[in-house]
Amino acid sequence: MALVFCSVVLTSYAQLIVKWRVSRAGALPVDFTRKAIFLTGLLFDPWVLTGLFGALLAGVSWMAAMTRLELSFAYPFISVSFVLVFIFSALLFHETITTPKILGMLLIIAGIIVIGRG
Repeated sequence: MALVFCSVVLTSYAQLIVKWRVSRAGALPVDFTRKAIFLTGLLFDPWVLTGLFGALLAGVSWMAAMTRLELSFAYPFISVSFVLVFIFSALLFHETITTPKILGMLLIIAGIIVIGRG
């Protein structure tokens, strides 16, 4: 389970880092050439690179976890990344927390608990 947890944390890290750096970079240009330059700049941003490396390590952790766990058991735990990203996007980026979002997160957590016991 530690490998699944590692995969979830690294995936969440990657998403949060990319959001942070994209938010700081500004809007995506309309013109194709400027768009390519903009995205290339983001791709080589040191923080974005750590996010991409985190995503790579998340994939490696997931592969290692699959050598020990049934996919039908482990895969639902990936949903924890939705919960982590929801919480940290609200804390770090001041994204809106609404009742439907909270209810959705509670349903995800309930589903993970049910699957974890099964």
